Amino acid sequence: MSNVEICLKEIMASIEGALGTALVDYTSGMALGTLGGSKDLDLTVAAAGNTDVIRAKTRTMEHLGLKGEIEDILITLGSQYHILRPLKGRGGNGLFLYLVLDKKKSNLAMARHQLKSIETQLDV
Repeated sequence: MSNVEICLKEIMASIEGALGTALVDYTSGMALGTLGGSKDLDLTVAAAGNTDVIRAKTRTMEHLGLKGEIEDILITLGSQYHILRPLKGRGGNGLFLYLVLDKKKSNLAMARHQLKSIETQLDV
């Protein structure tokens, strides 16, 4: 089993309310791995679409001359949280973790903390 698969399984098992997760290359928009999802949550399509979100925010920061890195991006929907977390570690340049949470079953602060912790174990 690859490190990516192990990481995605850990996200789904350890983060309460996780509905789906993916590791995404935002230079190409391709999901390098997905786990979870449903007929109403196509993680491959969501990964490609959220690539545009990461790119737009990165461009905006450049235009504004903002220094620093994106820690994560939170999108709040009526019944879900969507977290986009660009990877910081070696080999992570151009990649982000994508996590979809059930709003009623999750603790957003704890999910962000756990996602950050799991990220450190990912070696791509």
